Amino acid sequence: MPESVDGTHALAPSLADELAAFDDFGTPTTVGVTEVDGPSGRVSVDTFTNEFWTSKQRVANRLHEISYRACFKPQLPRFFIDRLTGAGDVVYDPFMGRGTTPLEAALAGRVPVGCDVNPLSEILVRPRLEPPGLDDVEARLAEIDFGWSGGPASTGEPRDVPDDDLLVFYHPDTLGALSALRGYLLARDAEGTLDAVDRWIRMVAISRLTGHSSGFFSVYTMPPNQAVSAESQRKINERRGQSPPRRDVRELILKKSRVLLSGVGDAERGVLASIWERSLLLTGSAAATPEVADGSVALVVTSPPFLDVVDYARDNWLRCWFCGISADEVPVTIVHDLSAWQEAMTDVFLELARVLHAGGHIAFEVGEVRAGTLKLEEAVLPCGLRAGLVPVLVLINDQEFTKTANCWGVSNRAKGTNTNRVVLFQKR
Repeated sequence: MPESVDGTHALAPSLADELAAFDDFGTPTTVGVTEVDGPSGRVSVDTFTNEFWTSKQRVANRLHEISYRACFKPQLPRFFIDRLTGAGDVVYDPFMGRGTTPLEAALAGRVPVGCDVNPLSEILVRPRLEPPGLDDVEARLAEIDFGWSGGPASTGEPRDVPDDDLLVFYHPDTLGALSALRGYLLARDAEGTLDAVDRWIRMVAISRLTGHSSGFFSVYTMPPNQAVSAESQRKINERRGQSPPRRDVRELILKKSRVLLSGVGDAERGVLASIWERSLLLTGSAAATPEVADGSVALVVTSPPFLDVVDYARDNWLRCWFCGISADEVPVTIVHDLSAWQEAMTDVFLELARVLHAGGHIAFEVGEVRAGTLKLEEAVLPCGLRAGLVPVLVLINDQEFTKTANCWGVSNRAKGTNTNRVVLFQKR
């Protein structure tokens, strides 16, 4: 990779040529131009459209297989990590969600930095950056009393979710085991004794809370990676003539752990261990991250909230309950107005410009929303320009919908959501 005179990575001059010539999946790239009004006049940005990474589901490390609403595939950050960074560089995601970018960066030998306003993100990400051994998980699960009567779940503290609501999802025996595990984990956390194995078990447990197969703790529910309201679940149960079956909480956590840890061999453990102490995971606003040093980041790969597309607090209310978090107090902003969204994103870009080193890049993934009538790459380009960043190109990854996307009732090319639209900026 070429370097600038101060030793920082510069944009590989061949990247645009590579995208233009790209045909790894049998389709030639379409080259066009995206034009927007910038602070100093009209700006034209070269735009490349193709399938640049595979639509196949299982081609990444299995540590990524934690469901979370509105997350991109690991191939997206890896595409830019491989081309725009070197070993030991810092890769940052200010909207890390389930942690796809930090985890993929760590697996590639880069230093992961992540931030999210939702405290669930750190709970989902940290355990996979320091994964325990399967034997340690099995031993800890054997030690935990799933009929335990101590701790915050059973000391008479009022719950923020009534049992009647939870019982539309869980068999009474399953709910009893979950409450016991919740109480154990909350007590360990309060005591300061929660360790890497406990954090792993908590992470796996919240990934199994609701779903559409016998691998989850709940009765059949849809969508697969969020909890509907209790009232909606009652209607699903009535429509399907179903009631929550008894599930073995301990065994399901162990089963999912086997799957996730099957992607962690000696090589992966060595890479993660060498990186972990330098990693940084923050809970807070992406527009104010004083913990991240000026000029310390080589690459940002991120995807911000898309206007009013996803209600993260509502989606995660059951996960928040399990972790002792008040979902109503998580300051997730759902913006309906485009100009307000652009104002918020400009504040984020100003902060990213501060933490990025000279020659560093931002790969900012957005999408088509509102039935494909609004292309957010056109809205986000002026935000980066106002922050003093240079737009390098727009990459549009266009591919067929996967089975998971069809679960949401979205058809190929009907709403435009089958594209990843990435605006690449550089700090110069």
